[in-house]
Amino acid sequence: MSKSTKKAEKKAAKKRTPASQETATATPRKMGVLDAAAKVLAEAGKPMNAKAMVETALAKGYWKTSGKTPWATLYTAVTMLPNLAA
Repeated sequence: MSKSTKKAEKKAAKKRTPASQETATATPRKMGVLDAAAKVLAEAGKPMNAKAMVETALAKGYWKTSGKTPWATLYTAVTMLPNLAA
């Protein structure tokens, strides 16, 4: 097999694999506080305050933090988000 044939085969193989499939096999992204809170709320099926959401997310391993007041971070993000979207 010639070098040009090998190059053409490699090029064709790359075209068959979309970029979305390559990134899907990569390690998953870390979940942020808002994503973790949304997952906790969906699983709970009931209203929860920010502190309860953070405690549950940390206990289930959805999110990790070394901050002193992570519930304040979540509360601020939730209350300020509508103002930023406008």
